[in-house]
Amino acid sequence: MDIRPERKNEQPTDIATVFAALEKRIGGHILGKGEQIKLALCCLLAKGHLLIEDIPGIGKTTLAKVLARVLGLEFRRVQCTNDMLPGDILGVSVFDQRNGAFSFHPGAVFTQILLADEINRATAKTQSALLEAMEERQVSMDGESRPLPAPFFVVATQNPLEQAGTYPLPESQLDRFLMKISLGYPSREAERQLLETGGVVLADDEKPLLNAKLVLQLQEHVSRVRLSKALLAYLQDILEFSRNSGRFSLGLSPRAGLSLARAGQARALLHGRKYVLPEDVRQVLPHIAIHRLKTADSFAAMTIAELDAAFQAVPVPA
Repeated sequence: MDIRPERKNEQPTDIATVFAALEKRIGGHILGKGEQIKLALCCLLAKGHLLIEDIPGIGKTTLAKVLARVLGLEFRRVQCTNDMLPGDILGVSVFDQRNGAFSFHPGAVFTQILLADEINRATAKTQSALLEAMEERQVSMDGESRPLPAPFFVVATQNPLEQAGTYPLPESQLDRFLMKISLGYPSREAERQLLETGGVVLADDEKPLLNAKLVLQLQEHVSRVRLSKALLAYLQDILEFSRNSGRFSLGLSPRAGLSLARAGQARALLHGRKYVLPEDVRQVLPHIAIHRLKTADSFAAMTIAELDAAFQAVPVPA
């Protein structure tokens, strides 16, 4: 499937076909979750990272595996536990007696899609091991910086904090995730199909629709989607509202503003447009803000519906 543009600054004509095929293939494994699939693709194309919070057994791990298989990317999984060490994720240097020197053994993070399963069961020290990798796309150990493969996409799952054995993610870690989503229970129709088939199993011979080179091309196309001056002003109005309205304990950071812009560009590209509409921003905004904002009075987390209602106060440009 060729997604290269005919001219340097032209969008490829069949990008909409590419995304339709991706959504159909992924939707065949993750039943009845079309909006969550679009958000996950937006997050990847915007060069962000995805946090999925939900109860066990909903399909969080399956979504990460299907994304890797369909996109043709290398996939690794780490099961986070309270006795996991940073070296289990990043890698370790081991002394080789034969040549009298240390050799580096890469950890699970040296992949293209990393699934950090139940990340909030790991201690804060282990969680922090991912900070540099997620922000800089590199790992610094023993005085040397080692670049990570491209593209690099972290999908982290976490159980609700009220469940036993969980540790809250610090704000610095949460801010590295571009989006946070929840899959939720399947619809009655989707669950009936799931029960009839016994669960969808990924076939080893299932051919990917893309590869790493094409994914990188799509990410490059996202950066070319136009943000008008009015749209940029709208983004700034959203950021200022989060900081000055008095509704939130802390406002959105500049990193969150960049994330919002990139996610809006990615959503516009998913819908075959070369420009961002306010609708694109409004659709991704709650998922970018939900893990960053808390209420000013009780410091409580907010729901997607509450955030969407709160940001209705920001005027949409004509």
